[in-house]
Amino acid sequence: MDAVIQSLISVLSPAALLINVAGVILGIIFGALPGLNGVVGVALLLPLTYGMSPALGLIMLSGLYMGATYGGSISAILLNCPGTGEAACTALNGNPLARQGRAMDALSYSALSSGFGGLFGVAVMAFFTPVLSKMALKFGPPELFLVCIAGLTVVGSLMGKSIGKGFFSVGFGLILSVVGMDSMTANYRFTFNNLNLQSGLNLIPVSVGFFAIAEMLNLICDDSDNSIVKGEEQPFRLSGAWKETLCRWKLLIKSSVIGTIIGILPGTGGAIASFISYGEAKRTSKEADMFGKGSIDGIMAPESANNAAVGGSFVPLLSLGIPGSATSAIIFGALTVHGLIPGPKLFSEHADIVYALMIGLFLSTILMVIVGLGGVKIFSRILVIKIRYIIPAVLAFSVIGAYSARNSVYDIGVAIAFGLIGFLFKRNQIPIAPSVLGMILGSMAEQNLRRSMTIATAKKIGLVSYILFRPISVVILILLAILIYSNMKTALRAKNEE
Repeated sequence: MDAVIQSLISVLSPAALLINVAGVILGIIFGALPGLNGVVGVALLLPLTYGMSPALGLIMLSGLYMGATYGGSISAILLNCPGTGEAACTALNGNPLARQGRAMDALSYSALSSGFGGLFGVAVMAFFTPVLSKMALKFGPPELFLVCIAGLTVVGSLMGKSIGKGFFSVGFGLILSVVGMDSMTANYRFTFNNLNLQSGLNLIPVSVGFFAIAEMLNLICDDSDNSIVKGEEQPFRLSGAWKETLCRWKLLIKSSVIGTIIGILPGTGGAIASFISYGEAKRTSKEADMFGKGSIDGIMAPESANNAAVGGSFVPLLSLGIPGSATSAIIFGALTVHGLIPGPKLFSEHADIVYALMIGLFLSTILMVIVGLGGVKIFSRILVIKIRYIIPAVLAFSVIGAYSARNSVYDIGVAIAFGLIGFLFKRNQIPIAPSVLGMILGSMAEQNLRRSMTIATAKKIGLVSYILFRPISVVILILLAILIYSNMKTALRAKNEE
């Protein structure tokens, strides 16, 4: 108890509050700018923490992580250019709502649902870290492979009107996921003797090209609608946004649970959590026909899930020393720099620092909501700026974001190439989101399938038996069957209504 009180005093000190606010604001900025996500922000600011106390350094980095996860929704809603991969689903409904003149509504829904998910994830991290970390260890290659397959079933919720074009898009994403060196055999695939492709395609320049550059090219060539907003700005009341959010408490809890669980599983992250929660929300929503046209559920589900995944990713990091995401892997490095070794002994030897991190992250989430709601009117003013000024600015930030991923000029070329591909997709009504989902899940699914094959061969049992006849696998298969059935039912209903 003394450690908790000491940590609380430390977190509420003027210096800690100032650093927390700075971390959250910088995180929101990094998240909102295409390509400059939380991973980049934490990596760039990591050296600044060397001169700080461990508690203050971790508070700043974790606040930046939380802020960046939310910040991606700002550009996703206003410009249809997700600042982060986690916000790709948010753009599907946030931008249509902004185009209807309800940008401030969409921004407030994003901030409130992100805050709910963030607080939920931090609460789980604080109270259930030891228990959940043991559960995460039970997820081996077979279970993680089935989780990836379950994630790919969400494609049914993203493919739009044409099933054929949707499957083409996800197939294209799966092909992108195998580019580079095979992690098991060290053979190169689809590299065409290009040294830059040997490490594979980085998600950041691909996402920047697909979403930001493609959207700007589309605006340049769209003579019929040379504006971002089609309708006049509608009246906005914050009390109405609170009411809409509270009415959807069941959706927020369900999406936050999904986000936390996905965040706990090492190697997954907020992007997968947002896609899966989006698909589940569409399956159960009363306004399923509004998804892709400005559904509030379609904004709240992914935003609450990806912020809940932040707290979830700290569970295996703190209790087992296993980072749950790329950003938490960098924070792992920050811990070791300060002489802290993540794992079971961290709680017993440095309880005050662990509790300071938890309380600081809880406070970061509250600050994020305050900044998000306070900036709604300021952010929405972007829509008033003439499109000829927005396009070059977004393209410039896109180039910077693509370069910053690996400090490589080659990645700028990758972003431009995928911008052109994304533009062709848009012109031919081929959905882009399934490609991104396929790229995210493809490599993870392949690696876990091949690991399962290796283990099954060593144990001299059939691959199908090894993957399917496991307690957790059975549960995942049941959920997978429900998802497939629901997607088919929704698709048939939509077809009959046409």
